[in-house]
Amino acid sequence: MSTSIDSSQINELAMSIADRLFIQVGNWNLYLGDAGLAKDLAIECQANFDQGANVAARKGLEGIQVKLGGGITRLPLSKLIPPNQFFDLEEILEPYCR
Repeated sequence: MSTSIDSSQINELAMSIADRLFIQVGNWNLYLGDAGLAKDLAIECQANFDQGANVAARKGLEGIQVKLGGGITRLPLSKLIPPNQFFDLEEILEPYCR
């Protein structure tokens, strides 16, 4: 099983993530495409495709550090998305992890 995909596949994955996953702040949803985080998450997940969608999703979300307050605070993306979004990311990653 190959763990690397080409740049067009990374872009395709990023587009799938961009308008489906979001950061939730109060009652406000900021989609990862609008936040400029979709491609970073796609690349981070891609590094772990050989370990399956569950591990790739978890490590990807933990690996992206989101700057808040002008960079004063950083939180992993996993702390900023609603719990059900993890399963959405797994579903998006599944075809790439086969």
